[in-house]
Amino acid sequence: MSDRAYQQIKELILTLFFLPGQYLNEAAICDLLKLGRTPVHQALQLLQVEGLVEVVPRKGVIVRPDSIGEVIEILDARILVEVELVRRAVANGTREDLRELAAILDKTNRRHGGGSMDAFVESDRAFHVKVAAMSGNAILADFVRLMHERSTRFWYLHLWQTIDLYGASRQHRTILEAIEAHDPERAARAMRKHIDSLRERLQHILHNAPSRGGRPSAVPQARTRRIGAGGASRT
Repeated sequence: MSDRAYQQIKELILTLFFLPGQYLNEAAICDLLKLGRTPVHQALQLLQVEGLVEVVPRKGVIVRPDSIGEVIEILDARILVEVELVRRAVANGTREDLRELAAILDKTNRRHGGGSMDAFVESDRAFHVKVAAMSGNAILADFVRLMHERSTRFWYLHLWQTIDLYGASRQHRTILEAIEAHDPERAARAMRKHIDSLRERLQHILHNAPSRGGRPSAVPQARTRRIGAGGASRT
């Protein structure tokens, strides 16, 4: 039950059901997920360790609002780690691994046509986690998963209007082709270019924002749901 609560609450945070800076009510979450107080409380404790929520004394649990600057730092860390991991993935990946990578991209394109933010997030998360796992280094692969999840909300908050979804999908395919060709340096260059392109978009937003540290001027309507003490509601 704790694992179920953890997975469900994390997904609600990553997809902006719960917004950055929003206070969470444990009783309302229990009602929403149809779970008991103990698994929900344990899940929130784990999410605090991962940096997605924060316990504020005498106030409760708040969804931690990362700044664009923090997400840029996360991408910097991902570049350092994932460029090396993709080199190792070339050396350690099996034919079955390659089939799974191709299936991730093909499945997403079939389900969403490759042109929605949900399609990009689904594909991007699964693709990078799989490449990291192929490296054979479980500790760094787990680091990549956590860093990727920390930055996912920003794709919805800040990149949904500007990101080239088809271009990002092509970058994934280029990485896969380099791995299939057993070319570690080509794969490393493709991975760096892919993450750099996301970083550049965030840098552009950071430098052109009318005011730093404020809430985004627009959020997709499907993502503006909230939950409070009285249960779930939609704004």
